[in-house]
Amino acid sequence: MASKQSTMDFLLDQLSGAGEVTARKMFGEFCLYYSGKPVALVCDDQLFVKPTPGGRELVGTGPEEPPYPGAKPYLLISADLWEDRDWLAELIRTTAGQLPEPKPRRRKG
Repeated sequence: MASKQSTMDFLLDQLSGAGEVTARKMFGEFCLYYSGKPVALVCDDQLFVKPTPGGRELVGTGPEEPPYPGAKPYLLISADLWEDRDWLAELIRTTAGQLPEPKPRRRKG
């Protein structure tokens, strides 16, 4: 089941004060980027954040589940936590800060 654009619009609105947050649609789902770094996925209208030590500390004992079959587990952020703009922004910024810089893409041809 694909995620709805309205779910992504809501999340982007909630994260509007976090900094440079963008999204890209991929195969009916979305990838969430912070300053060009992929930090989360929205699959089946659920938010999955890449696990980092800082993110785990903020989430606490929240569940970790794969966003799609065969994927590594991500932090599953329940929809009721999406309402807290400041907490959600801190989670995304903290996660991005602990992830490596993306590798430069090679040009074709």
